[in-house]
Amino acid sequence: MTESIREKLKNSFPTAADTSAGHSKSSGLVTLFAKEMTDHIRSRRFLLILALVVITGFASLYGALGNISSAVEDGGDFIFLKLFTTSGSSIPSFVSFIALLGPFVGLALGFDAINSEENSGTLNRLLSQPIYRDSVINGKFLAGAAIIFIMVFAMGGLVSAIGLLAIGIPPSLEEVGRIVVFLFFTSVYLCFWLSLSILFSVLCRHAATSALAVIACWLFFSIFMSLLAGIIAAAFYPVDGYQALFNIMDYYSCQLFLNRLSPYYLYSEAVSTILNPGVRSVGIVTTSQLEGAVAGYLPFGQSLLLIWPHLVGMCAMAFIAFVISYVKFMRREIRAN
Repeated sequence: MTESIREKLKNSFPTAADTSAGHSKSSGLVTLFAKEMTDHIRSRRFLLILALVVITGFASLYGALGNISSAVEDGGDFIFLKLFTTSGSSIPSFVSFIALLGPFVGLALGFDAINSEENSGTLNRLLSQPIYRDSVINGKFLAGAAIIFIMVFAMGGLVSAIGLLAIGIPPSLEEVGRIVVFLFFTSVYLCFWLSLSILFSVLCRHAATSALAVIACWLFFSIFMSLLAGIIAAAFYPVDGYQALFNIMDYYSCQLFLNRLSPYYLYSEAVSTILNPGVRSVGIVTTSQLEGAVAGYLPFGQSLLLIWPHLVGMCAMAFIAFVISYVKFMRREIRAN
């Protein structure tokens, strides 16, 4: 009896060896995180991606400022949010630019995270040091995610500052909250593409192959997914002839469900809801449901409730992609070249 109690107490408190092992693991992760952050910031690839984001951000802001003057003169509500959603005569809005070109940020930060070091032989030398294997892939993902969050929030703050100087109307507290949520959701959206690119970097031996695989996924989700969703929905619920009256609701529901499997559509629907308080629903609304509804803007809290499933779904996509790459990397046999 005494021995069992002593054994339980021994297992309840960490020993010096366990404490030192945990400290060694955390210190190795911090060291790799700092090393990857330094590599990203000093790389020409990152500077090119940063220049692309800055140029597209200023271009969209220029187009928005050219068309926002009429809204300011009319005294419209939530004018500051229109800096991100208003498009110019030939320039898309800031939201459209990020939704379409944002995946290139995650792609550039992760498509050669593992295979380039493995091909050059540095991965084998890195793992020969007193560093845990999972610290390698965790450090690479966390460093890329930190770069993405810093870049997105810095760009959003810069666009907001220039827009404030241009229109001279400060944002309200609700507008600030909506912009912060938009920037956070954008960062999560780019982190999904980062985790997906790291996954292909683990699965593919060459960096060019992994880059092409991620680009193919980006093209499929951004362009072809909506076309495929319409074809599949029409196959299950035909809307031609006399069947259209009975299948129209099922057709749109099926098409909406399939479209929401795409991170591009999920992101576009969520940010258009949070940046436009006039959006009161993200699903299919019938005429009978609109009867008796009071026209007006949706409060900030209610808009958050509408996009909460979108945020959870985007986080789940990023988490699943990273978990698969983590398991594949941990089971991989790494040999010296």
